[in-house]
Amino acid sequence: MYLDVVHLRAFYDLPLGRLLRGLIGTPIRKMWPDLTGQSLLGVGYAGPFMRPYLDQVERAICAMPAPQGAVHWPRERHASACALVEDAALPFPDVFFDRIMLVHVLDHSSDPEAVLREAWRVLAPGGRLIAVVPNRRGLWAHSELSPFGYGRPYSGGQLKELFKNCQFNILDDKEALFMPPTKARFILRAARTWEGIGRRIWPAFGGVLIVEAEKVVYQSLPVNGKKSRFRVPRPVFIPEGVATGLKPVRRVHGASPRRPCAGVD
Repeated sequence: MYLDVVHLRAFYDLPLGRLLRGLIGTPIRKMWPDLTGQSLLGVGYAGPFMRPYLDQVERAICAMPAPQGAVHWPRERHASACALVEDAALPFPDVFFDRIMLVHVLDHSSDPEAVLREAWRVLAPGGRLIAVVPNRRGLWAHSELSPFGYGRPYSGGQLKELFKNCQFNILDDKEALFMPPTKARFILRAARTWEGIGRRIWPAFGGVLIVEAEKVVYQSLPVNGKKSRFRVPRPVFIPEGVATGLKPVRRVHGASPRRPCAGVD
């Protein structure tokens, strides 16, 4: 079940939300350092993580699911680039976007596989996708301090299997939010230190999983896995006058048959 968009926006305006936005956004920007001239779609509540690319991309649209609700995005611009959508029926044509970002959607949707298949449809061949989901092993999935404590958490294996079933190839995977879920100021001030220590000591226990995947277009296979063979007849050229009206040549014992010559009666 989706969280209300008003609550999501209010969280990312809080000091804790701004901190999480930076900690999660850092590995995202390492995966996608430059999106100049490309088209970007965010599904769920991806606006806070799409913001660094607004001045680079050719087109940026934030698609917010109907059960979640929608708000004007980006707030600092007069024209809104937000769309209220059904997460399993996006109102965009096929192969329309180069990059897609999924945040607060796979963990809240009732049918995450349908969401990924719809993302596959609107993504260009070879296009890439980033998904951010709560880590089943992490502490943030068991805390209600952030939106990552309300959705369905995933393990790394579950997430990779989901992407594989929807024709995506995993390119990279990262973890983030190694600090404990708390509002204590002394821990929040040392958040960057917690991230560095956590990646080295307990990398599997990050609060969220960040996965980059590529759309795969498989070549159609023959039925039963067998290749069909087609015989192409090879042309045989026969001299004029020989093709018709010839009688079979009898073979004489000890002698080779006489072969007709072109132009000889």
